[in-house]
Amino acid sequence: MTAIDTTNWPADLLAREFRDKRVLVTGSSRGIGAAVAAAFAQLGARVAIHGRDRAAVDAVAAAMGNGVVGLAGDFADKGQARAVVEQAVDRLGGLDVLINNAGTMLGRVALADIDDGFLQQQFDLNAASAVVASRSALPALIAAKGAIVNTGSISGRTGGSAGSSLYSAAKAFQASLARSLATELAPHGIRVNAVSPGTIDTDFHQRYSTADKLSQTAARIPLKRLGTAEDCVGAYLFLASNRLAGYITGQTIEVNGGQFYN
Repeated sequence: MTAIDTTNWPADLLAREFRDKRVLVTGSSRGIGAAVAAAFAQLGARVAIHGRDRAAVDAVAAAMGNGVVGLAGDFADKGQARAVVEQAVDRLGGLDVLINNAGTMLGRVALADIDDGFLQQQFDLNAASAVVASRSALPALIAAKGAIVNTGSISGRTGGSAGSSLYSAAKAFQASLARSLATELAPHGIRVNAVSPGTIDTDFHQRYSTADKLSQTAARIPLKRLGTAEDCVGAYLFLASNRLAGYITGQTIEVNGGQFYN
């Protein structure tokens, strides 16, 4: 009978797993991204956070402490997205984990009202930015045999509600991108996965949903509540951990309280 190895699961497993790991969380000056970045920092990782507004980024980085690096840039602009990743790699001395979380709906717009400018902005921010960031981080991730985690959305499966067609399609892109890159980057030892949050009670929904709509949604969710940013953190930590998810790649974890409909 094989003896049980009691050293595999130390009480401080996550601290050991992430201590001094170099992590960039894009779109992390608020909401889910901020919660994820804070968790990595609390576990001893060297973290770079990112947002479009410099003042907001600096305030969040200061609040997180632990030497968190704050970087500003508009990820709808490919040049700025590349620059943010390059700065993160430079200031952290490499990169072990890239969390592609930058993006937002930019407004509910019906198909008939979508112009070419809005179409391009949605694609650049919510889809292309993950490609640009991953490509820019690739040499550092190859060196570290690192991990990429994309942020999708339940709307990528359901199609979302009226006026969110482009955002929902871009979120479906994030999950498909993770599956494709998982195969492509596996020879380099890089794992690529995605987290797909459901209806999460952050300022995103304060901007794009009414209180009545959110109340009705919560009533239909099997767990009978909206999610929180903290509810999402564990999935990102799990997928970023080689010890916990070292044989998991090309997957999407749904974090939605059982919600699988509009």
